[in-house]
Amino acid sequence: MSKNKSSRNKTIELSENDVVQLETKLLTPDSKLDKENLINKTILGDALEIIDYLPNHFVDLLFVDPPYNMNKVFGAKSFKEMDSGEYEVWVRSWLSKLVDKLKPTASVYICGDWRSSSALFRVLDDYFQIRNRITWEREKGRGAKTNWKNSSEDIWFATVSEDYYFDVEAVKLKKKVIAPYRDDSGKPKDWSEEERGNFRLTHPSNLWTDLSVPFWSMPENTNHPTQKPEKLVAKIILASSRKGDVILDPFLGSGTTSVVAKKLGRLYVGIEMDKYFACVAERRLEMAETDHRIQGYADGVFWERNVNPENNAADDINYQRLLL
Repeated sequence: MSKNKSSRNKTIELSENDVVQLETKLLTPDSKLDKENLINKTILGDALEIIDYLPNHFVDLLFVDPPYNMNKVFGAKSFKEMDSGEYEVWVRSWLSKLVDKLKPTASVYICGDWRSSSALFRVLDDYFQIRNRITWEREKGRGAKTNWKNSSEDIWFATVSEDYYFDVEAVKLKKKVIAPYRDDSGKPKDWSEEERGNFRLTHPSNLWTDLSVPFWSMPENTNHPTQKPEKLVAKIILASSRKGDVILDPFLGSGTTSVVAKKLGRLYVGIEMDKYFACVAERRLEMAETDHRIQGYADGVFWERNVNPENNAADDINYQRLLL
């Protein structure tokens, strides 16, 4: 634990001894891999090189959260902003290699922001069938004085073919009913009365406003600068994979994709070039052995932001206050 770190601060941090112990779990290939020896592994190395070691046609779901086109430091590594054409070439350098690793029925999700999203679209469109663009609200961050606050990010959804899996029932959102209409007999119409209030299950849209970016009092939080919420990845995994399917993340970061895949009964393969964050991923995978909870997801449904699904009181409790 860091010096003067609050007891309420749940951020996962590793000591030098932790890294020494955890790095023994990392896979560092120097030859071709087969499915049996890479499943449920964190591979240490550069994705552009490691992809060549992977077998063909073994991935059911590809989730990619690459560096966006901006200057960013990722632990011991960094990414430099390029002009849009150079960034597009860079995206193509690894995405083109990933095509043959996917099954014909696979789905693909790639994250971006307003700077990188157009380049991602153009490259995706060359290799896959683009289905949708998800936009999610990132409520965290400072306001802007000379521009609109940048509080949204994109996720492009694509498939290899017309034959793909999508389970809409697995990703419904449970929302409080504002207008509780009843039928002629007085029964709730498309909603239910529960101890804690009136709720309706709604079909998921491509606009996500129910996510909380990990922060210091959340048990999933790490020091990775661009960590995605477990809830975000859970939506994607539940919608576009079955239990036992293989999920690949070539820019694993602090391990969120692998951790959520494990919690939801999927198989996973993650590639990460920074040893410290690869070890953080392994620590989180250890934690997931005994803690399968995903913030904001319970009873088979997703809940609105700041609602604690484990609370049985009539009134909602602000989830962030609960974690404090």
